[in-house]
Amino acid sequence: MRVLGLKAPALAAAAVAVYATGFLIYGVLFSAQWMALSGYTAESFAGQEWRMALSPVMPVVIAVGMGLLVRDRGITTWQAGLRLGLMVGICFLVTARAYNFVYGTEPVGLLALDSLHLLLNGAAAGAILGGMKAAAP
Repeated sequence: MRVLGLKAPALAAAAVAVYATGFLIYGVLFSAQWMALSGYTAESFAGQEWRMALSPVMPVVIAVGMGLLVRDRGITTWQAGLRLGLMVGICFLVTARAYNFVYGTEPVGLLALDSLHLLLNGAAAGAILGGMKAAAP
């Protein structure tokens, strides 16, 4: 089965990897640090839990976007996919995220943590989609 000319299993694997990266960084490894850097407490987040239901949307969009780039560039190896993912991570994901830091008052630690997450998202999605030859016939 294909979605936009891309293998659906490859897209699903990339989306799961992006989601898992966020879970590991924000849910397991740096949860307390993220809460402190963001200024959140359990009480301040109360009533906002519905937002978590939106969390699968971003990994799917990242996977589809990376898949289209992998397809259009003719990438068929995980190494080339990884390079593309790192380039997208640095040039688009992290750079767009930096606007919150530049024009806001958030701490540099939050920018660093979020940037790590976004860079790993691009790298994982690119490597998976390239390695699984997502656009191959």
